[in-house]
Amino acid sequence: MNRTEKAAVVATLRKRIAKLPTIYLTDFTGISVKQMTDLRRRFRAAGVEYVVVKNTLAERAFREESVVELGTAFTGPTGFVLAQDPVAAAKIITDFQKEAASFKVRSGLVEGRPVSPDDVRRLATLPSRDGLLGQLAGSFQAPLQGFVGALNGLLCQMAGALEALREQRASAA
Repeated sequence: MNRTEKAAVVATLRKRIAKLPTIYLTDFTGISVKQMTDLRRRFRAAGVEYVVVKNTLAERAFREESVVELGTAFTGPTGFVLAQDPVAAAKIITDFQKEAASFKVRSGLVEGRPVSPDDVRRLATLPSRDGLLGQLAGSFQAPLQGFVGALNGLLCQMAGALEALREQRASAA
């Protein structure tokens, strides 16, 4: 690779790093081509990018983007998972690790904060963003439903009392 090609790779990686808030560094040693193709297909379906770049070029791109938290993670074959949604990427990684035990997460960054492989496993247990938004909407809706139910009960009691009063007056007359 000549100097201009290397500069282009670094520039492309810098753009991706700046655009996407989640970065996981993985070790893909021992993964077959078929497994890697399957992994890339899963990532692509979830809108996640998986990039393999030489460590020296990756270090340069991260340094130019002022991302120094990953320091010693650039050893051996390294794949970079770049995602908008940290939970979706973590779920794909942990599911794939069940099939290919040699695939490992070295470290990562989520919203600029370093994460360990254990943190990635914990992120994978969280519900998706849509699921969390649904839970939040449900927690807002539940008290309102209770309030509406209480008002409806009061209206029914009032209607029953008025009906009983009407019947009482009709029988007295």
